[in-house]
Order: sequence, then structure tokens, then C-alpha cells
Amino acid sequence: MDNKRVSIIMSCFNSEETVSTSIQSLISQDYKNTEILIMDDGSSDNTFKILKTFEDSYKNIKVYQNKKNIGLTRSLNILIQNTNGEIIARQDADDLSLDIRISNQLKYMESKNLDACTTRAFIKDTKNIIPGISYYLPHRLNMIYKNPFIHGTLMIKKKVIEKIGLYNEKFYFSQDFKLMRDLIDNNYKLSILNQPLYMLNMKNNLSESYKLEQKYFANCARKRIDP
Repeated sequence: MDNKRVSIIMSCFNSEETVSTSIQSLISQDYKNTEILIMDDGSSDNTFKILKTFEDSYKNIKVYQNKKNIGLTRSLNILIQNTNGEIIARQDADDLSLDIRISNQLKYMESKNLDACTTRAFIKDTKNIIPGISYYLPHRLNMIYKNPFIHGTLMIKKKVIEKIGLYNEKFYFSQDFKLMRDLIDNNYKLSILNQPLYMLNMKNNLSESYKLEQKYFANCARKRIDP
């Protein structure tokens, strides 16, 4: 399994308070055949300086910078196009991965012959696990009402996300809902690993700060229409 290179992608915007510990959780992974690609999406704080410190210290970390904020969707697509791994993994700059996440998730993908998978996660500060009841429901049924896939835990074959056309850049928000909707509609094989391997921040994050926008774009994905 160690011969599979995993490219972990992260986009940051004004993340100086959380990004160091987030990156450290990736450096500490027990699976070592990784590269970590990080985009500073036009931050106005010290995020980029922090990222450059990590890039100078670790050979497998590559840092990119948008001169202005272009949003998560386009930033992730730029990173994907610069990856060298067979497998793409996601992480958000205010979340943490348990040190066994990449190895366990990769084993799960290979054992089930999956095209993509996510994991369950602990909610920071509460240690509650999500998804809850929806974890046990069929994905097609879930997607009628909500997105059960935690975007920061996504692991997907690079050839699959390339074939699907990367993230749809018409979706400034809920780009993950659109991606998973497209994967399901095109009969790709995906699943959620029962084991929580991620610490998810639910306070002052993108979903919390832009609820109406997230809802609008998610409805577009649900109805299979362009925003």
C-alpha cells in the first residue's frame, strides 16, 4: 500500500490561528508517502508567512498563493492540477486529522475497491460523532435531504475527480455537495468509513458563516441545475 502516493490539498483564508496545528496533524500521519499542497487564498493576516515556514522545513509541503481571494472551489482545482499522487485527500485549515487517518482510509478504499470515500468525524469541543443516524441510510436517500459526506475527510482517486471535471466552478459554495451528487449520478463507488478519523470545527467556519449561500448552492446541486 505504501507505494500509493497521496496528495493532500488544503486551501486557507485568514487561518493564522488554526493552520499550524492543522498542518501538524498531517505531518504526523503514520502514512508517509504523501505530499501536502496548500493554497493561501489571498489572506490579509499572517497565514502565508506561516505556510512558508512549513514549506521551508518540510520537503513534501508545497505552498501556493492567490494574490486575491478567489474562493475554495477554484483554489482546490488549482491544487488538484498540481498534484502528483494517485489519490487526492482533503483537509480544511481549521480541522485536524487523527494520525492514522490517511493509512486507515486508504486501506478502506482499497479493501472495498472504492472510487472515493469520506470518514465520520468528532466535532471539536463536544466529541460528538457525525454523521449520526444518516450514516446508516443509503447515500441516494441522504442526498435528497442533506450531504452526509464530510468534505474535509474526502479521499478520491485522482483519475476519477479528473474524469468528473474537477470541482464545478459554478458552485462557489456547496462544491462538495455538487461533487458527491455527480459521483453518485455517474455510478462511482463511494462510501463513508464508520471510524471517526477527523476533528471537525463547527464554529465560525465557512458553512456557519454563509448558511444562506450554502443552502442556495446545495439546492442547485440537489435539483441538478446550474446556480
